Amino acid sequence: MQLKIETFNNVKGGNSFYKAVTHPAAAAAAETLLRHLGSAGRVALYDPLGFLAGFAEFYDLSRLALAGVFVQDVAAIGGETLGVAAQPVTDLPAARPDAVLVAAFDAGRFIDHIRHLVPPTAEIVSFDALRIPDSLLTLPANYLEPLNFATNFAFFRDADGLHTRLVTANYWSRYGAGEVSLALTLFDQAGGAIAEWRETVEGRHAAITLDSREIRERFDLPPFVGQLFIHVVGARGHDVVKYALDVFGDETPDRALSCTHDANSWPSDLYAGLPAPAEGEEIQLWVQNSHPCTIPAGAIGLNLMGHDEVSRLDRPIPPFASRPLDVAALLPQARWPEQIEMRAGKYCVRPRYEIRSAAGARRIAHVNVERGDLRPDPAIAELGNLLGKGFLLPAPILPLDRWRSLALPTPMATTQRNLPIAAIVYDGSGAEIVRHRFGKLGRAQSVAVAVDDLINGRGLASGWGHLEIVYDFAAGGEADGWLHGLFRYEDRAGGHAAETSFGAHVFNTVLTYKNEPQSYTGRPPGLSTRLFLRLGEAPFDTLCHLIYPASTPWHAVSATDLLLHDRSGAEIARRRIAIPCSGSSFWRYHETFDTAERRAAGDGAYLVVRDTTCRLFGYHGLLGAGGAFSLDHMFGF
Repeated sequence: MQLKIETFNNVKGGNSFYKAVTHPAAAAAAETLLRHLGSAGRVALYDPLGFLAGFAEFYDLSRLALAGVFVQDVAAIGGETLGVAAQPVTDLPAARPDAVLVAAFDAGRFIDHIRHLVPPTAEIVSFDALRIPDSLLTLPANYLEPLNFATNFAFFRDADGLHTRLVTANYWSRYGAGEVSLALTLFDQAGGAIAEWRETVEGRHAAITLDSREIRERFDLPPFVGQLFIHVVGARGHDVVKYALDVFGDETPDRALSCTHDANSWPSDLYAGLPAPAEGEEIQLWVQNSHPCTIPAGAIGLNLMGHDEVSRLDRPIPPFASRPLDVAALLPQARWPEQIEMRAGKYCVRPRYEIRSAAGARRIAHVNVERGDLRPDPAIAELGNLLGKGFLLPAPILPLDRWRSLALPTPMATTQRNLPIAAIVYDGSGAEIVRHRFGKLGRAQSVAVAVDDLINGRGLASGWGHLEIVYDFAAGGEADGWLHGLFRYEDRAGGHAAETSFGAHVFNTVLTYKNEPQSYTGRPPGLSTRLFLRLGEAPFDTLCHLIYPASTPWHAVSATDLLLHDRSGAEIARRRIAIPCSGSSFWRYHETFDTAERRAAGDGAYLVVRDTTCRLFGYHGLLGAGGAFSLDHMFGF
């Protein structure tokens, strides 16, 4: 029941053909084409590029009366597609088809090559019949250019007093983009498109804000829970659509507040890092179909990490629809800190999960892609003399007087049989406080640690700090560099909680290893910082926790600029802060910029964290009433 199509490859990147045939604007055209071919008689399928099988994963070709499948590549002859052995295209005349479907975009040259092989009365069509309008294309001359499909999905809700606000900025202008616009489609829970519209981004570096309350009012919509499809037209430099998404309540803002990172637009077979519910909690996993085909009953399943028994969802999910899956209904015995693997079958982009506590507080977070292409890398254990701590995963320790911080290492690759790791606690000054050895954790072991227990009442001089999860081979074990963890934060007084998850990288060393230290653009090493910080609007304040992790000793302190921009992208004010190497900085917007500066920035303002001397890792969130807060990692560009 898993879709047999490659959506993303860690070497080649994303598959733009996949995005082209699943684009909502292409889905209706595909159905029209197939209905036409279904009444055309015997249809020959010509597959010069190997795209046919991927197309058939989303659209039913069994309705066609096949005259055969034909290929250009000699090596592909005899291979089975749609249950039919592929023939050389030179055999096409003998098939005497009534129509020929060429499985390619920009298919003119492929059609010209075979026109003499096709009966004069036969119609020739191609995937060009599925093309979305040129007005949605950044580079129309090359249809499968990745920048033509700078798309993503976002969980989007405006119902029961709960709202969503998506914020990003026109970071494509940094790479030479001219006019940038968004083509947007809002799907309700049943998968119906309830609003479609276009928004022009006003100016270079301008903020982009999509608020569910404003959209609902603009289109006179009923309450909705679903997903927003975002297509950026005019993108340059990045075909990835990054954003921050806040979910919040109006009448009871202390009961519902969350922020999450972008959805990662490439569906995966597996996701991991889904926590089991703690006592008194309810967890709903939002399964949002990213495709124009139905998710079959049984295609979505859950299992405890390290266990083979899979419990499956026994109902189908229509195209582009959203369904909440009660984790307890499939895994009733699962309890925190156990963690859950999601069998997703490549049907949905990075899913969200929603936790409701016994007190009624709710929060949303995301799971992460679990890779199936990795193998243990013995060299990692031998690189300490060159790369120091090597791969490390930094996470905040929020101010201890208000928050409790917990860490749960999470396997994130199918081949990770064990995790040989340690956790290092650093004060905000960069001083190492304590080192905790987990040992060699088995795949099925879920061990959460609380920072309170690690420091054992000693406190942190700065009041905050950060935690680094690193490899520790004292007890043996294997490593592949794909080290992940889930980090949970609890308000000591109000009981509200937030969580975030991410993976390890090599930080701040000039030596490179397998594309690390990662660089957003160009070759590694990435040794500078440009992070986006969305700013909450009244009544919320914004928190930011910046960490200066270093695999080997780097500059003693950072030279970090906090650049405040108004919604048009104009710089309003800046602050310079210095963060010690292996240290961190916790700050709030309202305490860092004064009233006059915040008033000049106005609504829709945002902030850029810029440092040309080192790579920082950042977390952001909102602060609300009654102890409510949110937290997730920031994105860079």
